[in-house]
Amino acid sequence: MDMRKQFIAMASLLLGFVGCNTAPEPLKIDNALTAEEIAAARLTPEVMWKMGRIGSHALSPDGESVLYTLTRYNMAENRGISVIVSRNLATGEERELTNLSATSVSPVWSADGKDIWFATTRSGEMQLWKMQADGSQPKQVSNIEGGIEGFGISPDEKHLCYTKFVHAKDINSADVYADMDKSKARIYDDLMVRHWDYWDKGDYLHIFVADLLANGVGEGVDIIGEKSAWDAPLAPYFDHAEVAWSPDSKQVAYTCKPLTGVEYAVSTDSDIYVYDLESGATKNICKGNADFAFVGYDKYPVFSPSGAKIAFCSQERPGNEADKSRLMIYDVASGKVEYITADFDYNASNVVWADEDTIYFIAPIEATHQICRVKADGKSAVEVITKGDHDINSFELRGEKCIGSLMTISMASELFEFDLANGAMTKITAVNDFVYDNIKMGEVQKRWVKTTDGKQMLVWVILPPDFDTSKKYPTLLYCQGGPQSVVSQFWSYRWNFQLMAAQGYVVVAPNRRGLPSFGQEWLDQISGDYSGQNIKDYLAAIDDVAKEKWCDKERLGCVGASYGGYSTFYLAGHHEKRFKAFIAHCGIFNFESMYGETEELFFLNNDYGGTYWDKKNKTAMRSYANSPHKAVDKWDTPILIITGERDYRIPYTQSLQAFTAARVRGIPSRLVSFENEAHQVFKPQNSLVWNREFFGWLDKYLK
Repeated sequence: MDMRKQFIAMASLLLGFVGCNTAPEPLKIDNALTAEEIAAARLTPEVMWKMGRIGSHALSPDGESVLYTLTRYNMAENRGISVIVSRNLATGEERELTNLSATSVSPVWSADGKDIWFATTRSGEMQLWKMQADGSQPKQVSNIEGGIEGFGISPDEKHLCYTKFVHAKDINSADVYADMDKSKARIYDDLMVRHWDYWDKGDYLHIFVADLLANGVGEGVDIIGEKSAWDAPLAPYFDHAEVAWSPDSKQVAYTCKPLTGVEYAVSTDSDIYVYDLESGATKNICKGNADFAFVGYDKYPVFSPSGAKIAFCSQERPGNEADKSRLMIYDVASGKVEYITADFDYNASNVVWADEDTIYFIAPIEATHQICRVKADGKSAVEVITKGDHDINSFELRGEKCIGSLMTISMASELFEFDLANGAMTKITAVNDFVYDNIKMGEVQKRWVKTTDGKQMLVWVILPPDFDTSKKYPTLLYCQGGPQSVVSQFWSYRWNFQLMAAQGYVVVAPNRRGLPSFGQEWLDQISGDYSGQNIKDYLAAIDDVAKEKWCDKERLGCVGASYGGYSTFYLAGHHEKRFKAFIAHCGIFNFESMYGETEELFFLNNDYGGTYWDKKNKTAMRSYANSPHKAVDKWDTPILIITGERDYRIPYTQSLQAFTAARVRGIPSRLVSFENEAHQVFKPQNSLVWNREFFGWLDKYLK
């Protein structure tokens, strides 16, 4: 249920979009720290929004330069712009190749390294452009009606695949009744009527293939089907990494879930399809294959260098989006599918072929993300190449050169070079050193806590800067969302541990039951047991830290979003006087109404155990019996409730119900509702309001 990295990046980048026919004046960026901020030497929300955000990256064919996108913000104008930066890896010289008049993203090198393809809003809509490697002679290549959402250049540079929205179904009343053009009704006969942050209006993202011509782009062929009422890449994140060209430029592999209605809402059964440009035929490489019976998500196809094999990530169990992401290899000639990571109890993502025999990928391991290596024959054990407390978010290879993005709890994403022979890492960008050089970060401690059932749980404890063991500090229990999202070494621009610590709070962030990177058994335990062991894990973590002499047990707070918001609502009725303040962002309050209000029903069917009307389903009945709203009579602690009115994953009405219950019961409470945000808060000024309300509430009741 929680945010994905791809969606976060997309949302941040699109803040710079301006829908006009001419490029606007360049956005003014003044991110210098003030004298007061330098003197305070503390991370604040205002300082955090002065930081640049690295996005996608592209290593040149010769491995000598890297392109990356950098997004910066103007708080007064409430928007940001993304530019493309080129860095020479030998000299460290950097150059911004695009300017601040329009957002430019997704840079791709030409095969000879002389040119760069990219997408930009310079002409008003997002279109494909091309420029020379030094940024000169930018030229618009596409002029596709409605603009594009993503693109991929074929290896021979003769073809383009791109994604755009098409109207495949009449839902608006004005489309159904031509004489009622002023009507604003929507008419539905089946699910899903809305998804994530938008209502279904009959428009779906489709993949098109077109020729690249000397004067632009030829007519695009919709390879999904003009009237197909489903998305490829998959909603709601529309990640173009789900689309891949074959090395010979003759085929396109992609992810698709060609289902509609209730079947779509309750299923995660996507497959990998291969479209042949010459014949126009499409083949599903997952269904009808005797060697392959997985019926969950199949995603992210990647051709081997020769094109003889396709690697992809697969989930076995239908309806379980948190099932293990397994690395599979499809042999194009024989049709055989082989499970490569069967003996590896962690997820696989960001799959990269080094050669025909070797694959690298990223795996979450004990609350970190590391680069791993495995032989494509499926007969060798997975090797974990990198080590340390960090999150490697992405990487790419050019010969022996490996460049990727890395973050920690104390550092936003920067580009690093990785030595895949020994796992050594070298930082190559310093986008935010102007901040780190002038503020103090708190110490991050790695703590192993014994749970109530005798297991060991990793807990991050983040201490305030200038921590003094002789003092007592207010302490926050952080409840993670997802619920199956790892509490790793992530840097967040919404729930930032160092930002909380900088305001004088100790942060306790447990990797409770239900989180990845500790094996599938640890991850699976939470499904059907929301009110059980993971709640005990939360309390075990805060109780363990509360034993420290520097922890003020009389000033404990509990905060969380999404599943963490549910956790906060639940703990508000079961905390046994531990906490003095709660903050719940977009949390589940009433399980029964949540089932009727949300969109991806497969999630609730899996994690609740079923529907609320299936009285013979013991797991489901236990889940609904322990819904947070049934313990409101035990609420006794001030609570801040935050929501986004465009949130359709956990609809804002859940927060309204909780706020109503708190006020009627006389509990000190406040509701903050953002009318133009969804499940997360992205817009700059909204973010500052969010932080002021967040810390204002904590300061009022814990300081």
